[in-house]
Amino acid sequence: MSDLPDGRNSSQTPFVRLDGKLTCEQVDLTDLAQRFGTPLYVYSRRAILDAFDQYRRALEGRPSLICYAVKANPNLGVLSLLARAGSGFDIVSGGELARVAAAGGTASRVVFSGVGKTRAELEGALRAAILCFNVESEFELQDLSGVAATLGLRAPVSLRVNPEIDAGTHPYIATALKSSKFGVSYDHALELYRRAHADPNLRVIGIDCHIGSQIAQVTPVEQAVDRLLDLVDHLQREGVTLRHLDFGGGLGIAYRDETPPTIGQWIGAITRRIDARGHRDKTLLVEPGRSIVGQAGVLLTRVIGLKTGNGGNFAIVDAAMNDQMRPALYGAWMQVEPVELRSLPPRTYDIVGPICESGDWLARERSLAIHRGDLLAMPGTGAYGMSMASTYNSRCRAAEVIVDGREVHCVRRRDTVEDLMAGESVLP
Repeated sequence: MSDLPDGRNSSQTPFVRLDGKLTCEQVDLTDLAQRFGTPLYVYSRRAILDAFDQYRRALEGRPSLICYAVKANPNLGVLSLLARAGSGFDIVSGGELARVAAAGGTASRVVFSGVGKTRAELEGALRAAILCFNVESEFELQDLSGVAATLGLRAPVSLRVNPEIDAGTHPYIATALKSSKFGVSYDHALELYRRAHADPNLRVIGIDCHIGSQIAQVTPVEQAVDRLLDLVDHLQREGVTLRHLDFGGGLGIAYRDETPPTIGQWIGAITRRIDARGHRDKTLLVEPGRSIVGQAGVLLTRVIGLKTGNGGNFAIVDAAMNDQMRPALYGAWMQVEPVELRSLPPRTYDIVGPICESGDWLARERSLAIHRGDLLAMPGTGAYGMSMASTYNSRCRAAEVIVDGREVHCVRRRDTVEDLMAGESVLP
């Protein structure tokens, strides 16, 4: 096994080269493309479980619960792996709760986040007896109380508090700015906790925050922990004792030259603050998503053709913005590399898809030695790839497979055109 061109090695990724060909664990990616077609998402079972185990080891010896953020990758195969490993789940919709149940997850290990939970979703989660609702507004607190009263139940709640911390990430995925739609304002949190504590239909059990995604430093997290613990201390003085502290997720991964903290460093930054403030007895919840599945996946795509001209060189591939939205949505930089290396002079290409949008690009100005028909791989696409996929331009969504050593499991077949039209009808 040899290192990958960008310096990653087999101790960091399951995607390595054997005899010049990119493999996942012990399976040639070229064989997977021939068997399942392209575009194709490929995930490594080992990489997913290794990342989860890093969180588990970092939290060893203290009351804790790892709640995987389902939105990062909601495939039933991925969820079932984590459920069997003992994971809890962070959900943001009734649909995600249904997925967790279908994958064998336990409702009593589920926290429900999100700014716009409907009354039907609140009722469904209450009936399922989830662990906690992360309440994000005054109106949600009122709605939840009303639904709980109707059902004759007490709803377990924590408030998602906005600590007003700049996490230093892209504005679309920064969730703790003062202007953010997420959570309740820090200044309003105490009043809402008092109201929830006095409500016979509610049971206050925790506090929650989540400051953003793809965070590459621990300082904003440390600041958020301190801000929340100030509230916890104040609540305790008023006789409101919390069972758990939930500091969300957001730990970034290396797409290019980022140097995010390790999982151990990230958890350590949180636990040191908690212990120093005398709250080690409380259960610590974390909600990792990208850091568990991001580096466990690649997107395979085939070069349809090469187009050159005065305006630049384009490698037109069969994956598009509907398959991988991050570059078009965030301007995100994604690694692109040939599955099989060629001995020919490289040329600089923009990697673009077939969709009728100028924003349909996957990578810009990449030096590649490729021919028409070659396979390309985009590492780091295990998170927010298929979870954000669409059928725009009536394109069939990709298949997904999980590799387990030498075995391959198709955990989502490719859409058919008939799938796209299911549920539609022509006028009589």
